[in-house]
Amino acid sequence: MTLNLPVSAEANELLTRNPLALLIGMLLDQQVPLEKAFSSPYELVHRLGHEPTAAELAEFDADKLAAVFAERPALHRFPKAMAARTQDLARLIVDEYDGDAAAVWTKATSGAELRTRLAQLPGFGGAKAQIFAALLGKQLGVQPPGWREAAGHFGTEGSHYSVADIVDSESLAAVRAYKKDLKAAARAEAS
Repeated sequence: MTLNLPVSAEANELLTRNPLALLIGMLLDQQVPLEKAFSSPYELVHRLGHEPTAAELAEFDADKLAAVFAERPALHRFPKAMAARTQDLARLIVDEYDGDAAAVWTKATSGAELRTRLAQLPGFGGAKAQIFAALLGKQLGVQPPGWREAAGHFGTEGSHYSVADIVDSESLAAVRAYKKDLKAAARAEAS
């Protein structure tokens, strides 16, 4: 299985085979377009000249990593903050999972445990943990018992709620329409 997100083929290939890159992409998926978030791990690899390990990112000089994130075009709208959060993520992976990013999901024995593990990652909250669990289950075959329930409505088969459902331009348009409707409803409720 290879992801088919709206990023370059090279970025999709990296996200599919490199669990740390995929986690970083999901981490960066806030306050920027998803194309930016999920292409930034590939751009980070390009800027560093190699694929960094969690241990390397954990030990990276914070100011130098922030400078790498801030290099134009910046890897995120808030490069310094997201460089720090990426480093926090890498440190947790080193401390809790012996540097193996995939262990966050390969060692989970149930969907509930998977969601809990994901929600404990820096930059992930309840909804992001559910979305990522849905992405793993729907597109990468990571399906511990109860994964759909743990993913909440994001795990619904045939849905178009999040990045977990994007496999082509039509599903991207459907997800964007859903999010637009959500924002419109929130604005109407606030009025």
